[in-house]
Amino acid sequence: MVDIQGFRDAVTRWADGGPGDPAGVLAAQPGVRTVVLVEGLSDLAAVETLAARGGRDLAAEGVCVVSMGGAMNIGRYAGLLGPPGLGLRLTGLCDVREQPYYERGLKRAGASQEGFFVCVSDLEDELIRALGTPRVEEIVGAEGDLRAWLTFLRQPAQHGRPREQQLRRFLGTKKGRKIRYGHLLVDALEPGQVPAPLDDLLASV
Repeated sequence: MVDIQGFRDAVTRWADGGPGDPAGVLAAQPGVRTVVLVEGLSDLAAVETLAARGGRDLAAEGVCVVSMGGAMNIGRYAGLLGPPGLGLRLTGLCDVREQPYYERGLKRAGASQEGFFVCVSDLEDELIRALGTPRVEEIVGAEGDLRAWLTFLRQPAQHGRPREQQLRRFLGTKKGRKIRYGHLLVDALEPGQVPAPLDDLLASV
């Protein structure tokens, strides 16, 4: 089985301007077949957590989830990993507002847009709406973040905003919080609550 973490790290270094040979060597080994491109590390955490909950080992299946560090990097990653580069199958998630970047980047790379699934705002928004705000607030409290949450709600900018928007913004106010809650919110999903883009993505790989 290929070293998926090693492959992911090699791809990230390659995309940052480093050599492509390490990623190519790892991809040539038996096992790598699909790369799931996501915008950030919280999306990566959510995808891998949901797969594990379903009893799947993505690494053993030759599926590597890669965080691109932003939607505008899709063209570069698709070029390196898709038809012009390693020739791997590409799939992934994107936010609706970032969809044009994906369309242009994939087209430039000669990669299919099939297999890329669109979240209404972003994956955190999808998870919050799937769970409902009371359940998400319970999770925030259970994680010891209740005081920070209540302080956040007292900020003038949050007055009058819908609860879903407040929670989504709160998750992005501290480094690492979105990643942590990417795991936690997926873990809290009941059967039938999995957001469609995430469900469809995993069904496609």
